[in-house]
Amino acid sequence: MSSFDTFKAAFKGDLLTPGDAGYETAIARWARNAARKAAVVAFVKDAEDVSRAVTYAKQANLPIAIKGGGHNASGASSSEGGIVIDLSRYLNGVTVDAEKRLGYVGGGAIWETVDKTAIEHGLATVGGTVNHVSIGGYGWLSGAYGLAIDNLATVVTADGRILTANESENSDLFWGIRGAGSNFGVVTEFVLKLYPQRRTVYCGTVIYSPDTLEALLDVTQKWWNNGPSEKEGMIQVFTRGPGHQPCIALFIFYNGSEEEGRANYKDFFDLKPVADMSKEQPYEVLNTLQNHIAGPGQNVYMKGCFAPEPFPRALLPRVFARVVELSAPEAYTFGLLFEYFPLGKVNAVPDAATAYRRGLASNVLCAVYAKEESDAAFKYSRDAAHELTGMITGKKGEEIGYGNYSPDSEALPTGGSVPASKAEANFGSNYKRLQELKKKYDPELVFHKWFVITPAA
Repeated sequence: MSSFDTFKAAFKGDLLTPGDAGYETAIARWARNAARKAAVVAFVKDAEDVSRAVTYAKQANLPIAIKGGGHNASGASSSEGGIVIDLSRYLNGVTVDAEKRLGYVGGGAIWETVDKTAIEHGLATVGGTVNHVSIGGYGWLSGAYGLAIDNLATVVTADGRILTANESENSDLFWGIRGAGSNFGVVTEFVLKLYPQRRTVYCGTVIYSPDTLEALLDVTQKWWNNGPSEKEGMIQVFTRGPGHQPCIALFIFYNGSEEEGRANYKDFFDLKPVADMSKEQPYEVLNTLQNHIAGPGQNVYMKGCFAPEPFPRALLPRVFARVVELSAPEAYTFGLLFEYFPLGKVNAVPDAATAYRRGLASNVLCAVYAKEESDAAFKYSRDAAHELTGMITGKKGEEIGYGNYSPDSEALPTGGSVPASKAEANFGSNYKRLQELKKKYDPELVFHKWFVITPAA
């Protein structure tokens, strides 16, 4: 019996190889251009299945990719000719312990499931701003509770062994996973802290025409400099709207009633937006606001950077003008997003408390959606995204941003490993400690699909 047959006989989930029914769907990703032709897709049923898949991959010398939500343009959840350990089919559930205010979340669950399950108990936690992403990141509740990783109580991970990691058990691994993620194994379950949450919030999309840009930037600067409360947050997007017309779209949030929210954002509404779709609505709607833009099956290039400080008021009109120029071809849809989430709670966590470094500025993300999948379209998208983020940082080609907003060229191995400078820049002063952990938990670089840490010598 071949090693694959032995693996298949013991495996409880589903294994798909090229030619099997459902294979093409199994390798498809949120970003169409992130799909790769895997040799095996392993839909795992539990941590033991993950362990079996890792062991088989080592024996067969197959590169490993891990898929939770698959919501990334970089291809980090795909593996050309390798094995994909896919958590999304069976490990996608959420169970809430309302008394302890804990959510037990499968490694393949998406935020939509977390949001809808938790709010039934009047609870919520920090999640991504798009509800079809997997666990992690910044979110609308970051002002109140920090990052998703700051609200982890326990994880279960598998790297051939099955380990529980929390503050008291395998605490070094727990530290590393909170920021360096898939460098150390496959997380099959997250235990998240939950918080009381009102059932309705004020949120929605508000659109401004370009002739209000200067006034809008003045109001934004005043609001931001005054220090938004933990109840609020905003994403501003330089983009084009209906009829391919340039505009500024605001996704706004206030954790209260519509009356409170409109009073809070009065200066913004005094500018008379051309469209106002904000209202009081169920909490779980909040993370759907961008879904119509960020739907699956598109060709996407993403590049992030950190916003300069102080607020770059004088720079932003020039950036908006360039977005308008670059997005003129109708074959492309541009979104240059500025995340205005209060970061006091995030940055109050000491830099060394988790692998994710602190003291960071707000995120900026350039997302370019191309209608055509071609080398020329990819080059246009890439060059435009790097030009815009380079304008913002003043360091074209050197700009560093939030790791989950990084393209292939920064996050994935080329010729064996990511340049150490990229990984070190991403993890900052925590990199040396991460190297020691990599040596302990993954010295063979089995997990090498995202800002790969070089094991300590």
